[in-house]
Amino acid sequence: MNEPATGAAAAGPTAPPRPSAQKRVFKLAWPVIGESFLETLLMVVDTWMVAQLSTAAIAGVGASVQVLFFVIAALGALSVGSSVLVAQAYGAGRLVEAARLARQSIVWSIILSLPLALTGYFLAGPVIGLFGVEADVARIGREYLQVTMATVVVLIVLMIGGGALRGLGDSQTPMRVTALANFVNVFLTYGLIFGAAGLPALGAVGSAWGTFLSRLLAAVLLLIVMWRGRQGVSISGRSNWLPEIGAATSVLRIGVPAALEQLLTSAAFTSMTAIVATLGTAALASHRIAFNVLSLSFLPGFGFAIAATALVGQSVGAREPEEGAEAAAIATRWAVVWMAGMGVVSYLLAEPIMRLFSQEAAVVDAGVAAVRVVALAQPFWAVLFVQSGALRGMGNTSFPLRANTGGLWSTMIIAWLAVNYLDGGIAHVWGVFLITSPVMSIVLWRRFRRAVGEWSDEETGTDR
Repeated sequence: MNEPATGAAAAGPTAPPRPSAQKRVFKLAWPVIGESFLETLLMVVDTWMVAQLSTAAIAGVGASVQVLFFVIAALGALSVGSSVLVAQAYGAGRLVEAARLARQSIVWSIILSLPLALTGYFLAGPVIGLFGVEADVARIGREYLQVTMATVVVLIVLMIGGGALRGLGDSQTPMRVTALANFVNVFLTYGLIFGAAGLPALGAVGSAWGTFLSRLLAAVLLLIVMWRGRQGVSISGRSNWLPEIGAATSVLRIGVPAALEQLLTSAAFTSMTAIVATLGTAALASHRIAFNVLSLSFLPGFGFAIAATALVGQSVGAREPEEGAEAAAIATRWAVVWMAGMGVVSYLLAEPIMRLFSQEAAVVDAGVAAVRVVALAQPFWAVLFVQSGALRGMGNTSFPLRANTGGLWSTMIIAWLAVNYLDGGIAHVWGVFLITSPVMSIVLWRRFRRAVGEWSDEETGTDR
């Protein structure tokens, strides 16, 4: 675990008194859930519009989106590292340092993402080719990926800004900005796909352009808010805008394991997409639709996990281990309740939901089976999401890396064996999570409990 931040009397005013742990958890979690819901709804709406073109279109976009998740994970180090360090500095009352870290995170996100965007643009075709999809699917996927890679800088800046604000305890601003951007996106994407309102009819790639333009708007608005300041922290002024190696080192020390975790996680799900692709275009289309639908049930877990990261990070800075442990426990309980409930809903409504996107029997049948199988794993995912977030707030990003990626890659290996040697289908691929997710959740829960005990002993000066 990283050394807790010290020096509450350092430069800058102290943070205001904090409300109860329960209120703090919900104040942070619900806007994050709302923002994530809007982002997922954006994906669902985009998927629905692309699905009106052809099955090949939705399969091609699905493959390129999976690659984009992988790229975002590569730059996630700055987002996670800056969020944790900003939260710890804010909890200790070091608001000047929090502002410096926010500025440096934005600077380094631009520096690192520019060459990646250029490389990704030129390698889009060969990367999509790795999926082994049909020619028309590959063409659509390549065109979509070229646009998203060329404009990835905007998405990374948006991620960094939102993460820094959440570290300060402000999750409402990112949600409001996302709401406005998504509203704009619906009209832009529709117009650019189908050629409405005088816009060019670009087909499936119009979805990529619409999403980029709406995210550009969101990024500009978020930077304006951060310039004006939140919770006594502002990125305004001329200082700390030149790249600082020390700041990058501090952020990356925490962020690299988290980014590596996300990279390996995205690689695992990319491999899952490749495994499903061998079952045919209909299976790949149903996989993409099912993934979007199931993302809705993940939202409470992600929201409460982010709240746990911020609040545990703040408690590290304030040297209050009991408060951090209490916040993590509250977040875990509510994540389990909500994800289990959404799992029940997705199980019962799997077929009508799938039919909103496709009327092809093969696509619907495969998607319904996948949704119903994975709905049963929701409570276990809730635990592993939040416990991973709590460990990251303590500065421990290496253990979630080992536990989560180990579990996911075990899942992918078993899924590959099921498809290639047991004649399994998409339901068997997703069904492996019923074996691995309970194990992962227990391992992470036990590690956080142990870390809290070590943290408390450290604060009281006792030995175990």
